[in-house]
Amino acid sequence: MHRVADLVADYVENVQRYPVTPKTRPGDLRRQLPAAPPEVGEPVERVLDDYRRLIELHTTHWNHPGFMAYFAVTGSGPGILGEALAAALNVNAMLWRTGPAQTELEEHACDWYRQMLGLPPAFRGHINDTASMSTLLAIAAARERTTGLDVRRRGMAGRPDLPPLTVYCSDQAHSSIDKAAITLGFGLENLRRIESDSQYRMKVDALEAAIAADKAAGRRPVAVVATVGTTSTTSVDPVREIAAIAQRENLWLHVDGAYALAAAICPEFRGQMEGLELADSIVTNPHKWLFVPMDCSVLFVREPEVLRRAFSVIPDYLTTTETGVTNLMDYGVQLGRRFRALKLWMVIRAFGVQGLQERIRYHCALARQFAAWIETQAGLELAAPVPFSTVCFRAVPDLPPEEQDRFNERLLAEINAAGPVFLSHTKLRGRYVLRLAIGNLRTTVEHVGQAQELIRSAHERLRREYAVKKRLGRKRV
Repeated sequence: MHRVADLVADYVENVQRYPVTPKTRPGDLRRQLPAAPPEVGEPVERVLDDYRRLIELHTTHWNHPGFMAYFAVTGSGPGILGEALAAALNVNAMLWRTGPAQTELEEHACDWYRQMLGLPPAFRGHINDTASMSTLLAIAAARERTTGLDVRRRGMAGRPDLPPLTVYCSDQAHSSIDKAAITLGFGLENLRRIESDSQYRMKVDALEAAIAADKAAGRRPVAVVATVGTTSTTSVDPVREIAAIAQRENLWLHVDGAYALAAAICPEFRGQMEGLELADSIVTNPHKWLFVPMDCSVLFVREPEVLRRAFSVIPDYLTTTETGVTNLMDYGVQLGRRFRALKLWMVIRAFGVQGLQERIRYHCALARQFAAWIETQAGLELAAPVPFSTVCFRAVPDLPPEEQDRFNERLLAEINAAGPVFLSHTKLRGRYVLRLAIGNLRTTVEHVGQAQELIRSAHERLRREYAVKKRLGRKRV
């Protein structure tokens, strides 16, 4: 344990010695591993030697301050300590009896987070692994609350009395909504992806039209998913207006705030998310922007009894005599439950609300500075608004659209190949776009400056190369 502590501390302190993404090809690690398990045990010292030699060297380093792809996840010091202590306790908090401290700390830590976000006391928090699972549970609760379906008892297959059930989200919503529709039996044909506006926010009039068309066709609308911080651009859907439609149509409103909702601990960002209090369920991931190690996703539900009604199954061997307690197994599909609340509680205590707010504000300020720099660079442009700490941008060379996309693909590849930073991409209105997402606890203005220099130099090299090709092409003609 002393050596592991040193390995962890040294790694976190010196993670910048590695390139963000390893120079690893598919199969490189497995070729260095024995084909069969050892017949006899090996000294743990040797196992730790191989961890250092094999695992760290072949890892994409999400804890690297140059990791600016997707949405950063930071394993902070207090969170890492909480993860280690939870592993030592090795508790399965499926029942209050099997994890009294674990159950009550989860309820309490989630309520702290609720207060930090400014949500009403009616919301109860529940920790899952990721937002994909939290969203799945929320839509299952929506199906359970919809009157006249009786899906829990009768299922959905082979029922002539059950009309197609529809779910609505924007064309910018996360793919976890698709997976929930598949898993819960709605089917992709009954997931309506609603057109977004020029700011990549769900169009309210298009949502109303889709619901009306489905009802006229004999379908049964069940739920609508609004996104606070879309995956590609971090845009914010008009939650309050969507909530008004959901209430009028008796639909469950789920809000996906996996990334951006953490910013609501800052009052100035909370103002961009009006209407959260009207949702039926909300998901936010402390492992994204609250510096809690993977994985930790909080699902807030206004009517927890509906969630319990959807999933509670109590066999004889899990009956207990306690009354007035929470049995966490009743609120989802998992029976086994890790003690994720410990690291969340320790992070909130160690940083304090003010400390967390300061870091989120700093990240957003860095993003604004980077966006302003993009606007000064000839041949580069912003591709979307910058409401939080993620910037979408692209090169706009004098080329046909398809060749512009290939240019941007090459630009991203050259930036990432250098090693100090790692960016990701998306497609907006069919065009290839680069994304720089600032969210790592250790990212500073120097790291963003390094990214700017890599972008500038790679962009200039590609512009010269394409200019030479263009001149040669004219000579051939």
